[in-house]
Amino acid sequence: MNKRPYRMTARADEALRTGDRIIDAMLQRYGALPYDRIRLEDVAADAQVTAQTVLRRFGSKAGLTVAMAERELGRIAAARGSVAGAGCAATMASLAEHYEKYGALILKMYSEVRVVPGLAELAVRGREYHVRWCADAFDLASAGDGPTRERRLAQVVAVCDARTWAILRLESKLSAAQTGLALHEMLAPLVTDG
Repeated sequence: MNKRPYRMTARADEALRTGDRIIDAMLQRYGALPYDRIRLEDVAADAQVTAQTVLRRFGSKAGLTVAMAERELGRIAAARGSVAGAGCAATMASLAEHYEKYGALILKMYSEVRVVPGLAELAVRGREYHVRWCADAFDLASAGDGPTRERRLAQVVAVCDARTWAILRLESKLSAAQTGLALHEMLAPLVTDG
């Protein structure tokens, strides 16, 4: 019996785990520090690998940052997809909970698009996803004629935006529950199942 495929699979699995550890370490650093103060040596130490391993795997600090943002965007899409069609109140409560976890990261990513090569393109993809999610989650395909539908979608996108969450939660210092309720109250008049 040939044991080589097993070793290759085990090696591939270990490479995936190593990549995830590196991305997790970058996520921790990225959440705590400005991008220009993050050192690959520190990320590597946190992930228990060498800086050379990080560079071999991701090419650069910018490459690692984009890989981290791509992974988290996939997680965001999965979490948001799980509440589609749950009704306005449940969807907005879930969105507020989602922003408790990802809001600061999303806002930071948008603020650093000019600093990190490749991040601007990812931010555009994230924004396009957000608009599609809003249209689908609140069934805006049937929201009147063309201009009315476009205006309604723009309103829903604005209410559901991380910046709106930040105004309510961070600037106005509402609790997480009150933020979810405020988002629901703002959105309810705009959707059919308010």
